[in-house]
Amino acid sequence: MIVTRFAPSPTGFLHLGHAFAALTAAHAGGRFLLRIEDIDGTRCRPEFETAIYEDLAWLELNWEKPVLRQSDRFGAYRAALDGLRAQGLLYPCFCTRAEIAAEVARAIEAPHNMSLGPEGPVYPGTCRYLGDAQRLERMAGGAPYALRLNAQKAADRAGALSFQENGAGPQGEQGAIAVDPLLFGDIVLARKETPASYHLAVVLDDAFQGVTLVTRGDDLFAAAHIQRVLQALLGLPAPAYAHHKLILDETGKKFSKRDSAVTLRTLRERGATADAIRAQLGF
Repeated sequence: MIVTRFAPSPTGFLHLGHAFAALTAAHAGGRFLLRIEDIDGTRCRPEFETAIYEDLAWLELNWEKPVLRQSDRFGAYRAALDGLRAQGLLYPCFCTRAEIAAEVARAIEAPHNMSLGPEGPVYPGTCRYLGDAQRLERMAGGAPYALRLNAQKAADRAGALSFQENGAGPQGEQGAIAVDPLLFGDIVLARKETPASYHLAVVLDDAFQGVTLVTRGDDLFAAAHIQRVLQALLGLPAPAYAHHKLILDETGKKFSKRDSAVTLRTLRERGATADAIRAQLGF
């Protein structure tokens, strides 16, 4: 049976783009799940979570209960990090964002030294070359650090991989897509203020909920590469993916939670009906 999910973050009110994503997942057939991605405790607010339930109910969507909340899953994230650490795949990174930006700026002046990923220049690997004694000394001294995945070691461990694309990527990609495990470089999997990155949390949560088909915008197509690597390293099942087009505003930009004019709450207050919204979005 197909199992899909809609996984919003309660950091603002849902907009038309969210409605399209939720309707796409719900209309894929089979079981439809809802997950609240509230891992960012500094930005998530209870009133926005309540509004998510209200907006989805207004769209006449039905999801299985209970709803999974990421804030209840921190233990699972820690266990996964411990497992990756035991495999020798993680290292502490003490670089501040300012230091990384400066390093990237220097690399831009020497382009042959810079690698580009889907999100821009990839981390240059500064802390990857620290010795164990240096790492232990800094950690003992209380220096803040993030945990990064050693992409090359992860690639060697995971071997050749692919993921199944049942939708269409940004360039029309379909079928079995070969994975590039180095695409994002040494990504951060956890920080002091965030117990798991999006990439780590999403693969663990999808596996825990038995999701078999991940429907999401094609702006996340590249993310399937690193997520497939994490699935292999953690021994998790690999769902199929169906990336869909993004709903854009009249200027061609993605809708934003900051734009109150297109939130479902504002449209409802202006007299829009659920039927009209679904028709506008092609449902």
